[in-house]
Amino acid sequence: MRLLRVTLPALAVVPLAAAFVAVAPAPAVTEDLEKPEVILEEDFSGDGIPEGWNPVEGDWEVVDGRLVGHSQSSSQQSRITFGSHERNFRVDVTVRFEQVVNAARWTAVALDIAPDGSTPWWIATMRSGTSAHNGLEFGQRTTSDSWNVTNTAPAPFDAGVGQDVQVAVEVRGSRATWIFDGVPVMNTSALRRSEDGVLGLIANGATVSFDDVVVTQLDDEPITRPIGPDSVPAVVAHRGYSGVSPENTLAAIESALRTGAEYVEIDVHSSADGVPLLLHDATLDRTTDGSGVLAEVDSEYVSGLDAGSWFSSAFEGQPVPTFADVLDLMRGRAPTLLLEIKGPETYDELVTIIDVIRERDQLDQVILQSFDEQVLRDSRDIEPELRLALLRSTLDADPVAVAEDFGVVAYNPSWARLQERPEVIADLREAGIAVMPYTINDPHQWEILRDLGVDGVITDHPGRLVGWNARHVQTVPDEPSVQIASPADGATLTRGDVIVPAVIAERADHVEITLGGEPVTEGAAVDVNTLDLGELVVAAEARGVGGVAESSSSVTIEASPAGLVHLVTGPDIPAQLRDQLLRAIDREDWARVATLAENGQGGHRLPEDIAELVAGDARALG
Repeated sequence: MRLLRVTLPALAVVPLAAAFVAVAPAPAVTEDLEKPEVILEEDFSGDGIPEGWNPVEGDWEVVDGRLVGHSQSSSQQSRITFGSHERNFRVDVTVRFEQVVNAARWTAVALDIAPDGSTPWWIATMRSGTSAHNGLEFGQRTTSDSWNVTNTAPAPFDAGVGQDVQVAVEVRGSRATWIFDGVPVMNTSALRRSEDGVLGLIANGATVSFDDVVVTQLDDEPITRPIGPDSVPAVVAHRGYSGVSPENTLAAIESALRTGAEYVEIDVHSSADGVPLLLHDATLDRTTDGSGVLAEVDSEYVSGLDAGSWFSSAFEGQPVPTFADVLDLMRGRAPTLLLEIKGPETYDELVTIIDVIRERDQLDQVILQSFDEQVLRDSRDIEPELRLALLRSTLDADPVAVAEDFGVVAYNPSWARLQERPEVIADLREAGIAVMPYTINDPHQWEILRDLGVDGVITDHPGRLVGWNARHVQTVPDEPSVQIASPADGATLTRGDVIVPAVIAERADHVEITLGGEPVTEGAAVDVNTLDLGELVVAAEARGVGGVAESSSSVTIEASPAGLVHLVTGPDIPAQLRDQLLRAIDREDWARVATLAENGQGGHRLPEDIAELVAGDARALG
């Protein structure tokens, strides 16, 4: 293993909703960019498995200067871990399938895996039949040994067998870009990062060889965005997804996270006993069933209030979250928290708020902003590493000078005032200071803001802005529109998979989604184990003042050996019967599998619902 410094091309990671796949061109590399540091390089020219590489399952060996991993069946994930925990990195590796059970078998780069190979882990997957609609994937192996596939895309060509493919993945926090043979193919913002996960290589149902592994350290994504025809402003969810959920609640924040918003903006006040709580107003009256000034009541009183019913009975029982609750919800996830301190807060109250961030080691996930200048001065004194932003209801005579005086990374003014002097956007950006105006919900205004070059838009409707950005439209039609973002049309799923319905809708007052004719909730996972084999139609209907729009996609639920393995290895399966079933599956003796499922063996039986699924799938395969 050798450490050295080299230069690699910098590829842009464009944060988008987890369910949406798109690729933006990389910015030009200039001589002024600092050369990225290579932190690990291995060409397997030595004898045996290199030091620091840890085989945890399957057979691994070094043959003719290549690392070779063997997986004998589709149920075995042979894996080896290596490297150190890095937040921002690029991993490059030359990959070659030497032998595969079938074209659906795969290899993967583990992007965050425990050193001992235990679950959960996140991977970037490549099938040998790479040009299939799911030839490339981002996915998670969960603690229950099931799969959560968040993104799929086809590669430009099949990897096949016996052919070297240059694979690279760029990871910045919870965002990643899949790069196949030098071409950026797919982005995700869905990675859930651990505190100590390392890298790894995995083979499934295949023999795979690897060479020339290079891990390069990357910088954090800048807050300012590159200006160009494909540039779009970051999505900032105002008080969470406050357009569809009660503001400043965990429900609103979770909704914002699922849309793919890059920032979640919240408001924090301190209670009389010094507990930081989410609330926009100084009083409890508007958004809870309580009353009074928050600063004059204890957190125990506030904890019993309902902060959701005022918005809709569907949110009855939503509590007023503590600031700690919010940080815990966001840990390991992609968005940055734009924390507004309403002010005036005392110095000690600010210490308490910032200590909550420091105790959770989440300083890099938070930008603290305020209209109150003293709040910014005190926050800088308390924690110099905490990034700050200045909120303004009017523009300063010299915004750049003021922003630099406070040492902020962003200057976030009212859009009403900013549009009176739009030229200050370019001045601020030239100084490296981001501009994220508030609060804009009109797509026509989004177009103006994008063309002016703002870095982010604070909006009550982050889901709409995510979709608008993704399609990068120049104008928004008067009639409503709806597009099914997930599941992908034509997708093939099997047992153990989940369907997470997601749509992109504009100019719609109401959107209804059905799965197989039954209503489903956007973002709610549907277990494929509960569905019948065959074709399933996902339909969406959007209604607005301009009319009705409809969209549909279809997926196919197929029986598969991997799906049967998933069904018969659950926690409620008797061990003796499980082993008999696995042997029959490996032999592809589908009649035997069906008989064991229906009749059991040695007094052991499958749970009735599992037995029906296993027998039906086995007969479908036979």
